Amino acid sequence: MITDNPARPVRPAYRLQRTLVLLCCLAAMHQARADGTTIDKIYHPYVQALEREVELRSSLEDGNNAVSDDRQTWRLGYGQSLGERWFGELYLISEQNSDQSMTLSKYEAEALWQATEQGEYPVDAGVLFEYEKSRSTDSRELSTTLLLEREWGQWAGTANLRALYESGSAIRDELEAAVALQLRYRYAQHFEPALEYYNSQNIIGVGPALLGEVRLGEGRRLHWETGLIIGAGKQTPNRTLRLLLEYEF
Repeated sequence: MITDNPARPVRPAYRLQRTLVLLCCLAAMHQARADGTTIDKIYHPYVQALEREVELRSSLEDGNNAVSDDRQTWRLGYGQSLGERWFGELYLISEQNSDQSMTLSKYEAEALWQATEQGEYPVDAGVLFEYEKSRSTDSRELSTTLLLEREWGQWAGTANLRALYESGSAIRDELEAAVALQLRYRYAQHFEPALEYYNSQNIIGVGPALLGEVRLGEGRRLHWETGLIIGAGKQTPNRTLRLLLEYEF
């Protein structure tokens, strides 16, 4: 017996998710050299309504003597939710100079959009928009990152697919791409071991990380992360120590 079996309509959110994946994959095919390492925080595609946070994070690089020097980058940020689906954050960025001193070098603004409800689809999705401006020059960077996460049992896998565009009189205008992956075991709320992988043009790194959070009372918690990423590419720092503290209230 033959019965009608009309095709299931494609939901707008699912169509958008597929489109964003395609755009980021096309950007990743662009062979452009990254100006610096992309080993940093891995973002998750979730927004908590009415949340505010103060964030301090750092990236400490043990340079590859052949092509790069030791380097430190510090970020201090304040963020808050802008409704149920949006979260905005502003950063002050300090970097190490050639004389080993630290100076305020950049400003950055971020907006994270949670595209799907958690558990609505097999993969949760969000999009991160970033704008970074140099304090002393006209150099700027605009990027879009597709955030994907899937949970199964006590495991969680996260992917950040980033496309960015740099411009300014002191640098060559170019399009770049980067991928960051994290596999996390949710052993306990205060202790989650993870394995992280970073890949951009000429930059490859992999290594362990630890994450956790401590509740400090109703609506308040301290989230922490640390990771040691070992360089596997010729222009990747030998080791990168990344640190993060977030006070959420």
